[in-house]
Amino acid sequence: MRIGIKTLMLVVAAALVAAAPAQAQRQSLADRVGALEQQAYNNSSNQDLLNQVTQLRQQMQQLQSTVEQLQHENAQLKQTSQDQYLDLDGRLNRIEGGSAPILPAAPAPNAPAAAPKPAVPAAAATERPPSVHGDPGSLAASGDERTAYNVAFDSLKAGKYDDSAQLFLSFLELYPNGVYTPNALYWLGESYYATRNFPLAEAQFRDLLARYPTHDKASGGLLKVGLSQYGEGRIDEAQATLEQVVNTYPGSDAARTAQDRLQAIRLGQQIR
Repeated sequence: MRIGIKTLMLVVAAALVAAAPAQAQRQSLADRVGALEQQAYNNSSNQDLLNQVTQLRQQMQQLQSTVEQLQHENAQLKQTSQDQYLDLDGRLNRIEGGSAPILPAAPAPNAPAAAPKPAVPAAAATERPPSVHGDPGSLAASGDERTAYNVAFDSLKAGKYDDSAQLFLSFLELYPNGVYTPNALYWLGESYYATRNFPLAEAQFRDLLARYPTHDKASGGLLKVGLSQYGEGRIDEAQATLEQVVNTYPGSDAARTAQDRLQAIRLGQQIR
């Protein structure tokens, strides 16, 4: 049976029309599957990110705990260093004969309070008179000098530093090259140092060193130069001078005090 061209075209068209919905369905299903895969991938990525955030949060908490522990240990170390510094500084001030007042005991009720007395330099209690060599005439001639010196020195021992400074100045005017002149220069410097007049104190100690570099009090004079510099806040210069004391007079009391003061300075710098 012969089929016409027209009829054949109609049959093909009908077949194409019938196949179109199936193709559309296949495309729609593929899109849905792709969307679900993308959603699953996004959920997996979000979960990974969430895990990373959780891990980072835990690490931050651990770091914060470590920092707090270190801060606590640092505070304890700083407090320990400060306690050591204050203890050492107090002992050194007593050794150096600083001007900190000695507080009296509490007065009895209705009794007038006693005025605090300034501390006397520790070395003043053990001051030895300088050795005098020569004929009896020279020794006799030094009698007035020693009397004038003793008056000034007694004033120093009594803690009357302003008076002792004036008396030692008067002594040095009367006896600029006397037997007791090196001692007078040293104690004049101590009188100024005790009242925290550090520039004048340093000047007297330097004068002592320049004029009597081999005198018994030279080591103490150089030590007090460094301590006067420290009192003025010239820390670097003070450290250099104190190191010079240690190197120039090893084994001496001045060297030991200088070494202790250097340690106190370093401790003080650490806790600042």
